[in-house]
Amino acid sequence: MSRSYFPRWRLVYPERDSDVVAPDERLPFGQNTAMGIQHVVAMFGSTILAPLLMGFDPNVAILMSGIGTLIFFVFVGGRVPSYLGSSFAFIGGVIAVTGYAGSGPNPNIGVALGAIIVCGLAYTIIGLIVWFLSARTGSGSDWINRLMPPVVTGAIVAVIGLNLAPIAAKGAMGGSTFDAVMALITVLCVGGVAVYTRGTIQRLLILVGLLLACVIYGLLTNVMGLGGAPIDLSTLRSAAWIGPPTFSAPVFELQAMSVIVPVAIILVAENLGHIKAVSAMTGQDLDRYLGRAFVGDGVATMVSGSVGGTGVTTYAENIGVMAVTRIYSSLVFVTAAVIAILLGFSPKFGALIQMIPSPVIGGMSIVVFGLIAVTGARIWVVNQVDFSKNRNLIVAAVTLVLGAGNFSLELGAFRLDGIGTATFGAILLHALLQAGKGKEIMSS
Repeated sequence: MSRSYFPRWRLVYPERDSDVVAPDERLPFGQNTAMGIQHVVAMFGSTILAPLLMGFDPNVAILMSGIGTLIFFVFVGGRVPSYLGSSFAFIGGVIAVTGYAGSGPNPNIGVALGAIIVCGLAYTIIGLIVWFLSARTGSGSDWINRLMPPVVTGAIVAVIGLNLAPIAAKGAMGGSTFDAVMALITVLCVGGVAVYTRGTIQRLLILVGLLLACVIYGLLTNVMGLGGAPIDLSTLRSAAWIGPPTFSAPVFELQAMSVIVPVAIILVAENLGHIKAVSAMTGQDLDRYLGRAFVGDGVATMVSGSVGGTGVTTYAENIGVMAVTRIYSSLVFVTAAVIAILLGFSPKFGALIQMIPSPVIGGMSIVVFGLIAVTGARIWVVNQVDFSKNRNLIVAAVTLVLGAGNFSLELGAFRLDGIGTATFGAILLHALLQAGKGKEIMSS
């Protein structure tokens, strides 16, 4: 009997049938809706923070996260539960090619969008290759694992955070001592939520910490009249409840493309890790859908960039929700996507996001970029990367310095910034040193 493209989702009741809901099972309507709302909340903090850090319209980002998730759902045939949100991997490249100052709309958003579309195209091509190899050999991920083992992917992910560290520090310092202190208070808010809370609140540490910091900022400025611009509520009051977001058109420039297109390698590493994680949680081998997942993510990134949205990627936040709830039904993400699309068409929602004070965003930048850097180190720890081997030491050390020092290469109109140089440098260096691993001398 031939297998259908989409699963035939079987209705289950977790409280009666099983405490684990598989990807090809579905919840009753009410529970499905509640779980969809929870996934929207889980992705919300990061998905709106990324466009704010790049000067993009958060309404468009939320809208395209929903549409991107539906695109991904179709390409994987509803068999890989995942949510696509704004990718932080693009932030460094976008800031580099647009010269974004850190507040308000990005005036040069067009050149970034064009490069994001081409990056999505490169990502899609990689996905098609993996898809083809999977169909021919049964596994298309072997060459990716050889090309980008954990020592390489960990270094690349860590570099994103380290490369953005100066931007985070500059944004946090702001223009006054009050701004700097408020940014540090924001860091403490997020840290406090992460350490001293439990359950759902702890899993939403970015969102809850952001809200808490905004409340403190409002008390200090609007109520007590201390330094800093008070929060202006007039835009929120005047904004309509329903209306289209502000779309933007892409502009294609070769130099911007050369900076941002290498991000495709980082997206491959992210998506590969996420699918491996979901496979382990569900007990199902999802490797055969890897190529389709790459293509879905790549196409979603191209569609997002074509109207003014950020590049998108599979979200670890939502994987965390699945791990806790043990509900992996892919239909839950259809519900979450529809809710996100509805939010994208609410100007009042966008006005609420734009009210977030700059010092609070600066403090969030420190936390988020730092977490990205530490995530790279976590990849090393989880995969037990052996740093007693000189090969691993050299690959990690050189990659981190190239990225953190923003080592750039220019060959005519082609330009690689620190993240791009570090990404390709890590892959090439590992491949070159791999040939001599038999002669390697162990470091003490």
